[in-house]
Amino acid sequence: MTLYEQIQQEMKDAMKSRNALKTNTLRSVIASVKNYLVSSEEARGREVSDELLVDFIAKEAKKREESIEAYKKAGRDDLVSSESEELEILRSYLPEELSLDEIRAIALQTIEDLKANNPSDLGKVMRELMVRVKGRADGKLVNKIVRELLESR
Repeated sequence: MTLYEQIQQEMKDAMKSRNALKTNTLRSVIASVKNYLVSSEEARGREVSDELLVDFIAKEAKKREESIEAYKKAGRDDLVSSESEELEILRSYLPEELSLDEIRAIALQTIEDLKANNPSDLGKVMRELMVRVKGRADGKLVNKIVRELLESR
């Protein structure tokens, strides 16, 4: 069973059990993927792959994280709890995130593989590293770690 089929099945189960939050969260993911497949020239005729779906779930999760921050600043605890619950639902479909130590180890290996020695090699290292950690680490965090490692050389 693909991830897409799993999400569709769990959405049906959530509908049957009248779990509106989970139903709406999963429905938004499915809708965004379908909209992309219909509207994007490059995606026309493509099937929904697990990789594509994970990308969309990660984007949806990032939106929820940003909303949580905005709602906290505005003092809207009711919306914070709702968005947090949606975020947990989305995270359950994402691959496990890498720890700081794991990111640092992969970054060091990438820097050594590319023989990068100074901060001007940041772009080259980031291109390769983001392929290696795709979907398992936040780009801003990875960038910060790589920048620190390159500056310390």
